[in-house]
Amino acid sequence: MAPSGRISQSVFDGSRLRVILLLDLYEGAQQQFLDAYELMRKQVASVPGHISDQLCQSIENPSQWLITSEWESAPPFLAWVNSEEHVETVKPMHSCVRDTRSMRYSILRETSPGQPASRAAASADAQVEPRVGDGVARHALTFTVKPGSESKVAEILAGYESPQAQVDETTRLRRTSLFMHGNRIVRAVEVEGDLLVALRHVARQPQVRAVEEAINPYLEQDRDLTDPESARVFFTRAALPAVHHVVADRPAPADLRRHALYYPAKEGQGMALARLLSHQDRAAAGDPDNPVHSSTVFQRDDIVVRLVDVTGDLDLDPVASLGLKGPGKAAELERLLDGAAVGVEGSLETERNINRLLSHADMLPVTDRSAHS
Repeated sequence: MAPSGRISQSVFDGSRLRVILLLDLYEGAQQQFLDAYELMRKQVASVPGHISDQLCQSIENPSQWLITSEWESAPPFLAWVNSEEHVETVKPMHSCVRDTRSMRYSILRETSPGQPASRAAASADAQVEPRVGDGVARHALTFTVKPGSESKVAEILAGYESPQAQVDETTRLRRTSLFMHGNRIVRAVEVEGDLLVALRHVARQPQVRAVEEAINPYLEQDRDLTDPESARVFFTRAALPAVHHVVADRPAPADLRRHALYYPAKEGQGMALARLLSHQDRAAAGDPDNPVHSSTVFQRDDIVVRLVDVTGDLDLDPVASLGLKGPGKAAELERLLDGAAVGVEGSLETERNINRLLSHADMLPVTDRSAHS
């Protein structure tokens, strides 16, 4: 049963996942594509959580292809698609493909031969009812800049002219929030309608292209945005997917403030840490006394970022602001968090360490732009 919060996205509901990849091939590249697919198919078959995949070709346009895959749940797929192994595996396909589009869906109902439509078989706590969303897609990018260049990069990223919010009749940029933590940049976007269309629209805007070129010399990972392969690899590695979003089922207070909190996980514990924070925010959404009104958790590898809209200052209720309300939650976070990376030694059960963690996790706001502002 869903809590009173309004959940628009979650990868932790236990349901199986269907991934759909649409591809438009260059003419004459079919055999090269098939060879690349065979290599990828053999590698992905051994990935934990993978169930099956299919390769399909359009009967109307032979250059259009479709790859579908089924996974036990979303977390193992995200771990695979965000890995360096995946980046290397799909490289041979890039020279064959003119355009791609990836879509991910939870399996809620299915019909088997000789059986009526039924709820998808999943774990006991699986989400098998439709989630209630708000029509907004959320995504983030994260990358690092050379130490010592942080103030210059922040100046560049804060000073550009916003692109036009209305992309087309159905797609609109709603909000862009940009934060820094040391030399790490996190840029989160909210889009009404088609996220991919919006991202491509933004990338074509002259003012955005100028900003991207201006920060190039300061990036730790070299890139050439005029080279499609270089740009593709950069943005693949920079992707920071939203794994959970929740909004409290009560009117939004007028004094909401947006913060980003950075939680570096111990090696291999990023998904578990994101799951803990997501469960905490689901509970917070049903608590009228909790200052957190909405939360989006982003996770890639061992990087976890929690974007929260809160009433009042974070330090008025540091436990709630960090997502640690409830017995034993601080100890759970302590088990998953890289304490050395956030400057915390000893137990997170102490008020001193809670305040130290909040101070360290609270990211520096660079810009926060809404379409209506």
